Amino acid sequence: MEVSRILAEIDAQIEKLQQARSLLADDAPSRRGPGRPKVSTSSASAPVSKKAGKKPVRRVLSPEARKRIAEAQKKRWAEQRKQQK
Repeated sequence: MEVSRILAEIDAQIEKLQQARSLLADDAPSRRGPGRPKVSTSSASAPVSKKAGKKPVRRVLSPEARKRIAEAQKKRWAEQRKQQK
């Protein structure tokens, strides 16, 4: 047999195996369950990338935005009260 033919057959077998693997991997449950994933040991020992002593920036709503949100919530509460009666 020629080397090129052997390589072609090996490549064909590899492709078939990869397709079979992808089909089997798709059938496996992708969801583990509820909750936050556990920290791996490699990432736990990694250095912290955040700057020490610096607080995260808090988002600030404009007064107009606060007013719109408050009015929308009051409207929801009014509808709830109306449905309860």
